Amino acid sequence: MSTESADHNARGSAPWGQGPQGPPAERAEKAFTELHGHAPEGVWSAPGRVNLIGEHTDYNNGYVLPFALPHRTAVAAQRREDGLLTVASLGDDGQFQQAEPVRVADLRPGSPRGWAAYPAGVAWVLAAEGVPVTGADLVISGTVPTGAGLSSSHALECATALALLGLAGIDPDQPGGPGRPRIARWVQRCENEFVGAPTGLLDQTASLCCVRGHVLFLDVRSGESEQVPFDAEAAGLEVLVIDTRAKHALVESAYGDRRRGCEQAARLLGLPSLRELEPAGLAGALDRLPEPLRPLVRHVVTENQRVLSTVDKLRSGRLDEIGGELTASHASLRDDYQVSCLELDVAVEAALAAGALGARMVGGGFGGSAIALVRAGQRAEVERAVTAAYARHELTAPRLFVAVPSPGAGRD
Repeated sequence: MSTESADHNARGSAPWGQGPQGPPAERAEKAFTELHGHAPEGVWSAPGRVNLIGEHTDYNNGYVLPFALPHRTAVAAQRREDGLLTVASLGDDGQFQQAEPVRVADLRPGSPRGWAAYPAGVAWVLAAEGVPVTGADLVISGTVPTGAGLSSSHALECATALALLGLAGIDPDQPGGPGRPRIARWVQRCENEFVGAPTGLLDQTASLCCVRGHVLFLDVRSGESEQVPFDAEAAGLEVLVIDTRAKHALVESAYGDRRRGCEQAARLLGLPSLRELEPAGLAGALDRLPEPLRPLVRHVVTENQRVLSTVDKLRSGRLDEIGGELTASHASLRDDYQVSCLELDVAVEAALAAGALGARMVGGGFGGSAIALVRAGQRAEVERAVTAAYARHELTAPRLFVAVPSPGAGRD
């Protein structure tokens, strides 16, 4: 899978969401034609995401507030009738990486492994759900940085899901179609059961359901959502993404330990999930739990409240007042949930010292990216400060770009 990114700064990079040779959809279509000798039946793409706030709350049935990035992963696809699934990925260097062809009927969790597990797992889930997956040729190109906590795997899975549904003649948005929330749960099943990553529902829902110029306020427990306007530019603000380049892997990390700890705490408290624990009952609940579980519970309950507070401010146009919520979220993730790392902490601290209104790590943690809410006129200063701080700590220079709420997945 491609790891190119669309840096948006003074270093003279590609336009928003484009790689060095054009938008992902165009590259995928051209690559498909080159590899297979004919044009694909169609091209579908899905974006990565930034979660403005609401981290590690999704698998606790809580609240999240993501928006889609302009960075996308595209899948050019052609239906086959022989049951074979072929997958190829176009790298930044123009070279193909091809997985071994596999029969859809032979797919099993854990096989294939590596990057090919993501599209293969989607085919496995769709077939299990009754979608007629008769085989397909897939060619992938993308601009979502991998390992950056910006949901590159879910962008690939969501684009693949829409492609396979499209090849089967199924429009998810038409009456009788599965609908995007249901597809998000299929993609979650792919991650959980086929790939082996215990992810929640945030990333795939964001990739499928976000719209331009808004953040998606999602209540995971009820499934209810609201598109909340988020026009940072009009408010003179920017959301600066800081890709620390410290790679994380949710399958191999302590992410699963945190999730299991939350589930254990909910059982001990006699609750279906930690979402049911109200702030007023937090202190009493913590007294009933073993010490190792208390910080996890405290983070989840307080993070849900931070999401609600942020949404309230955004609804009334007070974008410049949400910075404190972002910074408090990072402190909770660092101290209570303990999923931060040196690279993330350096990024957040340097951004705040340079005048950012708020900053926090995003994603599962243990690496990946941070965001900083900055006034447009101060962005260059914040970028310089973060880069200098990395140099002082002898860390690999971060990758920086401004995130603009962008459209969700669809056919190109």
